[in-house]
Amino acid sequence: MNRRVLVTGASGFIGKYLTRALAEAGWDVRAAARDPSAIPGERGVERVAMADLAQGADWPALIDGVTHIVHLAGIAHAPGTLPDALYTRINADAVGELGQAASGKVARLVFLSSVRAQAGLSAETPISETDAPEPTDAYGRTKLEGERLLAASGVPFTVLRSAVVYGKGVKGNIAALATLARTPAPLPLASLENRRSLLALDNLITAISFALQADEAENETFLVADAEPISVADLVAAMREGLGRSPHLVKMPPGAVKRLMRSFGKEADWERISGSFVVDVSKLLGLGWRPAIATRDGIIEMMRSENGGAA
Repeated sequence: MNRRVLVTGASGFIGKYLTRALAEAGWDVRAAARDPSAIPGERGVERVAMADLAQGADWPALIDGVTHIVHLAGIAHAPGTLPDALYTRINADAVGELGQAASGKVARLVFLSSVRAQAGLSAETPISETDAPEPTDAYGRTKLEGERLLAASGVPFTVLRSAVVYGKGVKGNIAALATLARTPAPLPLASLENRRSLLALDNLITAISFALQADEAENETFLVADAEPISVADLVAAMREGLGRSPHLVKMPPGAVKRLMRSFGKEADWERISGSFVVDVSKLLGLGWRPAIATRDGIIEMMRSENGGAA
């Protein structure tokens, strides 16, 4: 059977790497993005245009002839900058419409959701799929609604609730921490021993590939993260090691760090890094998926690659 997979959002941080990985693994790939020229050209990859999901995509045309789908396209977490209705349209309604169009036509649709569909910025205990979802913002709520609409569409599906993804070219909170790590100044983060689960881009790619094919993954939802969490202090230390520097972290009481960040208008950033957020990935591990990259090693390699490979 010829395996042909549609990847939406193929020009993004994750999509570019996934498209290449699937093509190298022998899939025929239809890579869709609003600007197909932004998708790297690869053997076995058909680059196609897709409409802005806010306006509605022509799903029947995009899925014609494909056997599998990976749906990455959506609005990333951007607190306070976008109306809730736009989140709903793109992260929920469009997912349901894709599921309905694909029902009866494809063998599996993998939807990249987020841990934010299940929890807020922090959690006192490790979270698992058995916990009742409690999203705290429009991004998380609409990702969860997209999951619900997909399940109701009748298409065979797998939902992956991803932890924060890192790798070369990453943006968002990880990029902000990397910028901080590049400064020569000592950083008052040595006391931040709270642990947070992250997800190496390569580990996510293997999880998606696994979800496309594993019979046991059909119509299931999985949390996805690296095998072990990392403390914020160790995270920044690993970033500096990747830059060829010593950690240069000093101890300061967390309350003092919070006040310092507030004085620079960075209180929201403090809220994102100060709590614990540990993801229990035993459900996906139980099916045989294995994340090959440990967080510390992945962060070091990310910084080396961003720094031109210098150690």
